[in-house]
Amino acid sequence: MRATVELVDQHGYGRTTLGDIAERAGLARGLLSYYFESKRLLMQAATHRMMHLSLGGALSELPAGSDPDARLARAIDAVLGLALDHPRVMRSHLALILDPDMGAFVKDPEQRQLGQILQDLLQAWGAADPVAEHAVLRSALMGGCIGLLLPGAAVSLPPIRADLFFRYGLAWELGVPPQPVAPPRWQPPLRAGEPD
Repeated sequence: MRATVELVDQHGYGRTTLGDIAERAGLARGLLSYYFESKRLLMQAATHRMMHLSLGGALSELPAGSDPDARLARAIDAVLGLALDHPRVMRSHLALILDPDMGAFVKDPEQRQLGQILQDLLQAWGAADPVAEHAVLRSALMGGCIGLLLPGAAVSLPPIRADLFFRYGLAWELGVPPQPVAPPRWQPPLRAGEPD
């Protein structure tokens, strides 16, 4: 899985073959195909693994018993950070899971671990239904990553982060705020019925 992320980071998904991945990982091509029936499934699992390991690492940097808001903020920043640090991997991942011709979203073991971390964070944060809120957060994070990565129409990190933090009532200073530390002047649009 590490070899997949490295090669896609370097060459892109289309230019990376299962043979390239097997060679980088020091495995026989047949062994790789035994565990992953397609490059797409390997790519999904590798990206989910990268995400759950990055998320777990970011959360482990916080002191034990950290405030749930601080933990959720760190999680949001970790996922958005992956889009900036691994744009080819994240673009490829999003393209694969959004393409209806590629099949349904696969809930592999790596994705389940990622989902469980986020559901646990949301439960501690106070979500009434952590499973449903996880689906909303996952969608919002995917949208944020698309916003950061959309070729020719990318949005900078501060307004995307501000929108996500606003949704969850998180203070800008939590997590790992981008520089400068001050929140952007941009504010999320008013919701229907909210006073001006």
